[in-house]
Amino acid sequence: MALLADTRSGEFASLWSLAGQWSLDRQIRHADGRENSFIGKAVFTRSGSRLIQEESGLLRLDDKALEARQRLVWKQEGSSLRVQFADMRPFHEIPMGVADPEAVHDCPPDRYHVAYDFAHWPIWRSVWTVTGPHKDYIMRSTYTPV
Repeated sequence: MALLADTRSGEFASLWSLAGQWSLDRQIRHADGRENSFIGKAVFTRSGSRLIQEESGLLRLDDKALEARQRLVWKQEGSSLRVQFADMRPFHEIPMGVADPEAVHDCPPDRYHVAYDFAHWPIWRSVWTVTGPHKDYIMRSTYTPV
């Protein structure tokens, strides 16, 4: 399936397809075998030509439970989706028209690789593989429409 498709047929079509509220289930598996999780929601709100992604929920780290929040900015530019941090620094960019787009964010000495999966739209996933001197984990996130 191509990424640019018709939302009426239940497929991801454009940046605006992400608008709305999603339940978010995130599992984090560290190389040493530890597992953490995040359960919450992701809300994508239109702001001009951008979508603001706001995640909030409960992050379970070992024996602690913490409220966690994250904000990202998404923008479609030509045949790409650009994702930025809340302060507008570049995060990563994925191509449109690809069923399983991937991207890399280098933040020396750490490296963040993401693979998106829109094949079962409107449920979609991202898998982050993070490596560095003090980081070595895989983070799997599932977004389900509310």
